[in-house]
Amino acid sequence: MESLYLLFKIFFNLRYFVELSYLGKNYHGWQVQPNAVTVQEKINSAFSLILRTPIQVMGAGRTDTGVHASQMFFHLDSDSALSNETHLYKLNSVLPDDIAIYNIFQVKDDAHTRFSALQRSYEYKIYLGRDPFLLDTTWQFFKSELNIDNMNKAAAILKNYTNFKCFSKSKTNVQTYNCIITNAVWVLQDKSLTFHITADRFLRNMVRAIVGTLVAIGQGKNTVEDLSKIIESENRSKAGTSAPAQGLSLTKITYPEDIKHG
Repeated sequence: MESLYLLFKIFFNLRYFVELSYLGKNYHGWQVQPNAVTVQEKINSAFSLILRTPIQVMGAGRTDTGVHASQMFFHLDSDSALSNETHLYKLNSVLPDDIAIYNIFQVKDDAHTRFSALQRSYEYKIYLGRDPFLLDTTWQFFKSELNIDNMNKAAAILKNYTNFKCFSKSKTNVQTYNCIITNAVWVLQDKSLTFHITADRFLRNMVRAIVGTLVAIGQGKNTVEDLSKIIESENRSKAGTSAPAQGLSLTKITYPEDIKHG
């Protein structure tokens, strides 16, 4: 009987995508770690409690300690049907207030939140002044002025390259440093300066390293022309210091339109 039950689980498991958001302040990133509180750990615990079976979810990517996500996805396999009507309220009731689940939907059996993604978008928020109510979600920049025109000229150069090894953490196990950036622009609204960037994939620490480098150009520490030299060096030490984590948010993940089941 036990073997029949295992076969049933293998052949009748259903795959689901789950959409959520979280404030990263209280977490050591997304991925489960020993002796550290993470978002994935909280998600695993909530689903295991509600479904009454051990659950390990797979995220669309990894955010670092203190980084936020206004849109994130993970997937899980379940031998019982999941739905917004039945499970959304229960899950949000047991999750911490800084993690919220919005949508649960069935997808094709081979759909994968990480490998099926077509594009990802991030925003990095700088506040040009001081505001204690924005400390957890912005880099407060008031010690010097920024040349935003030069920062945008440099940001446009990013789209001319694909190898971004200079912006990657040095100790990381990846097969390629190539990324295709389709959007990179700074937008100023009052005192809020937001960097929007979209690519097919991102390397570890890549966005924060790019922001730190562009800010250095905005401060006049480097020129716009220096950015090409930095990228072509493929040397992390040539790029700027990583911007603080709290200003960064994963904001959008795009999947094929036909990824849903049926």
